[in-house]
Amino acid sequence: MLAGRLRALREAGFEVTLVCSPGPLLERTALAEGVRSIALPIERGITPWRDLHSFFALCNVLRTVQPDLVEFSTPKAGLLGTLAARFCGTPVRIYFLRGLKMEGVRGLKRWFLLQAEKLAAASAHLVLCNSPSLRGAALAWHIAQAEKLHLLGAGSSNGVDVERFCPGASDLRQQLGIAPEAFVIGFVGRLTRDKGIPELLCAFGAIHAAEPSACLLLIGWFDASDDALSEADKRRILSDPAIYYTGFMADTAPCYRAMDLLVLPSWREGFPNVVLEAAASALPVVTTLSTGARDAVLPEVTGLLIPPGYPEAITESVLRLLRNEPLRHSMGSAARAWVIEHFVNQHVLAMITELYRELIEHSQKN
Repeated sequence: MLAGRLRALREAGFEVTLVCSPGPLLERTALAEGVRSIALPIERGITPWRDLHSFFALCNVLRTVQPDLVEFSTPKAGLLGTLAARFCGTPVRIYFLRGLKMEGVRGLKRWFLLQAEKLAAASAHLVLCNSPSLRGAALAWHIAQAEKLHLLGAGSSNGVDVERFCPGASDLRQQLGIAPEAFVIGFVGRLTRDKGIPELLCAFGAIHAAEPSACLLLIGWFDASDDALSEADKRRILSDPAIYYTGFMADTAPCYRAMDLLVLPSWREGFPNVVLEAAASALPVVTTLSTGARDAVLPEVTGLLIPPGYPEAITESVLRLLRNEPLRHSMGSAARAWVIEHFVNQHVLAMITELYRELIEHSQKN
């Protein structure tokens, strides 16, 4: 999510401080990006007393650092961060909307999440949206007025390093014991219900029955979140000989080169980086019409779009591509060309650094 982004801001002349919950990811990211880091615990769930403690801790950080601009994202950090920044009078406050978690829940919890999004947006000067459809959804939910909801270019928060993510050889198949002639269906990301993993597992059963050479390569981890997989699904992943599960991998570039196509059957996204990475690797992609995901594919050109929640649609789309090698290759070539045209990371990050510079200069003049 932040790979390259913090470094680009630092190299553009900004002094960057990363504030995040403590853990190895914070340390790795800060070291890789060359920025200062501050560990500050923020719970993902609704925990009023701990949230109040996090709010005051954020206020202390902001008073100490005295930033000219802050950027917060995710529902909880976005809410607490923008409120704290408003309370402390930070000159420029950005809420980066990377998805709407409320789309995956119902009832009272959805209402609370919606109010949190609205309050975070109200406390920010600008809401950056990750994709066109995410901006449309935020507008439809009245999270903020149109003039506050901003989209840079065609979307994406980082873009893609097209030199790192590119077609080529990979020894991952050999490492995992996947036969050279196998047809590899790939997935990269958190293994959760919201990512459509139960539907993917159901579809793969039908796909493998129709085409025994097919196997499923899952690059990701079992996330202990609200939408965690059932124990039955976990057992299926770990026991099925046609499913290859790697766990978390820091470098996913070689993983795409071991695949024949990528499937992301997600129920909600902001703008899925994995689809852009797969496209840059010249892979066709099957993903859904859900918010964010539908912006990452040109239907029938770089991949296929299907409704979320339908294993039959996954099966039909994957078998269509599996049985049509020329179509896979043409979609893969078109996908890489599309990414190079719109989502090269230097271009996307340059737009962000220029926007932030303009916002700071404008605030200093007023």
